[in-house]
Amino acid sequence: MQTPIETDAVIIGAGPVGLFQVFELGLLDIKAQVIDSLPEVGGQCIELYPDKPIYDIPAIPVCTGRELTNNLLKQIAPFNAQFHLGQEVSTLERQADDRFLITTSTEQRFLARTVFIAAGVGAFQPRTLKLDGLEAFEDSQVFYRVKNPEQFSSKHIVICGGGDSALDWVLFFVGKAASVTLIHRRDEFKAAPQSVAKMRALCEAGEMQLIIGQITGFNAVDQQLTEIAVTNIDGEVQTITADALLLFYGLSPKLGPIAEWGLDIDRKQITVDTACFQTSESGIYAVGDINIYPGKKKLILSGFHEAALAAFAAAAYLHPEKQIQLQYTTTSPKLHKALGVSPATFE
Repeated sequence: MQTPIETDAVIIGAGPVGLFQVFELGLLDIKAQVIDSLPEVGGQCIELYPDKPIYDIPAIPVCTGRELTNNLLKQIAPFNAQFHLGQEVSTLERQADDRFLITTSTEQRFLARTVFIAAGVGAFQPRTLKLDGLEAFEDSQVFYRVKNPEQFSSKHIVICGGGDSALDWVLFFVGKAASVTLIHRRDEFKAAPQSVAKMRALCEAGEMQLIIGQITGFNAVDQQLTEIAVTNIDGEVQTITADALLLFYGLSPKLGPIAEWGLDIDRKQITVDTACFQTSESGIYAVGDINIYPGKKKLILSGFHEAALAAFAAAAYLHPEKQIQLQYTTTSPKLHKALGVSPATFE
């Protein structure tokens, strides 16, 4: 077993709220380690809409999920948080000294004085297409997310799904790929109406095609996917040339081991005290989409607010002998030093 990493705080989840939690803790001189089951930071912003515009971040008229993530990483850089990616927290146990022993799926261990659960909707996995043998092409020709759009240029692309992710990528690849075919089980879509209208206009212009049906088979030559078989509602089978198959059937969120930590849970979400966002266990806080309380709104900006209050509550929990002062980054020399910035001069 590895020697535990000792720290003031462990943050479970490296999405936008988890990243901002690093910032709020850093301002209060609380050091954090960050754990995430995904291979990169950004959470749902990177998994679901890395290149999709977000319009409701205060003072930022528009940014993509990737831009938001990158800006948050710049903002928290002064606090030198360490990231432990590609591993899921498997156990969390309170010790005799009131610290928490945390073990991950890679056997990494932590001894933390406080824990912040910022796990979004929990550990989530894409809903997969159940077709015998198709898994052999995953990450080479079959994809459940797009990491590198350039790799699909000049390819014959088949996209499946009826939500925003599917329609967004359809509109992105038309004109860049050799051909784009959208497959959906019915002629109704959950995507934004303007996206659906654009897609139908492109179909009428002959720049892409829409097929109503379901994938029921595939053909391969020399271990390379070459064609997709689609069966329509009348039982007729059509084959489509395919160099790449992009599947957007949504994500299946799972609380996973979090459900076994003895926290009060309501409808697969963690209940919190809204004065401090502490869970039913002292020293453990829950922020962002993972928590629930009366009036809860699942917005990034709500998570930012929760992270700020949780940080102040944690500071009081860690240092009960101190009075935690509210300071402002505009005027506080202490915060300027922590952020590595020079005081602003006003005339």
